[in-house]
Amino acid sequence: MQKYLFKNIQVVNEGKTTPLDVLTNGERIEKIAPQISNARNAVEINGEGKFLLPGAIDDQVHFREPGLTHKATIYTESKAAVAGGVTSFMEMPNTVPNALTIELLEDKYKIASQTSLANYSFFMGTSNSNADEVLKVNQYKNDICGVKIFMGSSTGNMLVDNYLTLDKIFRESEMLIATHCEDEKIIRQNYERIKAAKGKLSAADHPLIRNEEACFESSFSAVQLAKKHNSRLHILHISTQKELQLFGNLLPLKQKWITSEVCVHHLHFTADDYAQLGYRIKCNPAIKAANNKAGLWEALLDDRLDVIATDHAPHTWEEKQGDYEHAHAGLPLVQHSVLLMLNYYKQGKISLEKIVQKMSHAVADCFQIKDRGYIREGYFADLAVVDMNKETTVAKENILYKCGWSPLEGVRFPAAVTDTFVSGAHVYGNGVFNESQKGQRLQFNR
Repeated sequence: MQKYLFKNIQVVNEGKTTPLDVLTNGERIEKIAPQISNARNAVEINGEGKFLLPGAIDDQVHFREPGLTHKATIYTESKAAVAGGVTSFMEMPNTVPNALTIELLEDKYKIASQTSLANYSFFMGTSNSNADEVLKVNQYKNDICGVKIFMGSSTGNMLVDNYLTLDKIFRESEMLIATHCEDEKIIRQNYERIKAAKGKLSAADHPLIRNEEACFESSFSAVQLAKKHNSRLHILHISTQKELQLFGNLLPLKQKWITSEVCVHHLHFTADDYAQLGYRIKCNPAIKAANNKAGLWEALLDDRLDVIATDHAPHTWEEKQGDYEHAHAGLPLVQHSVLLMLNYYKQGKISLEKIVQKMSHAVADCFQIKDRGYIREGYFADLAVVDMNKETTVAKENILYKCGWSPLEGVRFPAAVTDTFVSGAHVYGNGVFNESQKGQRLQFNR
């Protein structure tokens, strides 16, 4: 494999931004130094005026394969990911069929090994009736990112609301348990009440139906179960200010047994945006009133919220139309998550070092990913080159999602991801893809 030498580039890593040279050799980073001059046969990359970031690791995406490939495929969405500086992803089990057995889970790994341009892992799915199968993954703790529990609405047979099932999994799982927390009973009551009062619902009703109480009560239940059994719990897409009281920032991340994720759309949009964007920003949990966004930002910066992800969930344009009951929930974001956060860096809202911490370092630490998430000698060369002097405008012609649309269309970001390296391969450079090498299955130190 090729060697690459990044010369005089600003390396953003482990709380510092430093001008350095970085040499990669094959899949790994060989040397990091103020100056490297004897890198024989290396392709030199001029890093003057650019930044080198560890590739982002997105711990929550829906790439829709198998079974829903009219929306997306592992190939199309991983391609979008690497174009946006995301080098690894963890994908959810609510595909068709749902990934509720080890065999079905391995089918997804096989597809990814043949088509994914990014590194990959897949969550084991749960239902009210497959607890014994879920617990089999204890044998594969170094090969699978975790167990996913929908403690709220989902597709297929994946809503887990049986307390005995939940208790058994929290009690016996040796894996990280990732939860979608929304209380189904509260949601139904809100829906029936608001529907009866209004008749026809609109997108703006979504955060009233899937409200703060529904999120808090479900997250509180998950935390109580985790504390009862000393389980390793990771709560996905926190969307409310109220939930933040469940999390602390006193412990280093590696010592936390209960961790949390915030998604870029909950940091960016508020309920005020339904007026313009309508069902394009309908998602679960819902984008809510502005006080929640303010609380999420505060908790992100003081480390109560541990990682940033996307919950990338593409639907066709047609599936996002229609009335409240028929417009699908979810939005595509993985191509633009890094750029979105760099936009907030340019606004002075967050530092580059904190972005890298929350999108790379902390994800690797949270999931105990082996040799990724940092720019370190001996680690895999998962890298993104960013030019802060260029701009990127989101437009139909440069959207790589199979669904072909984005809620960010027309937004101009004051930065550009120019190059992405996955396990040492220069997969993306200035709009051109090299698909000769596929991504790798993530491994975990557990």
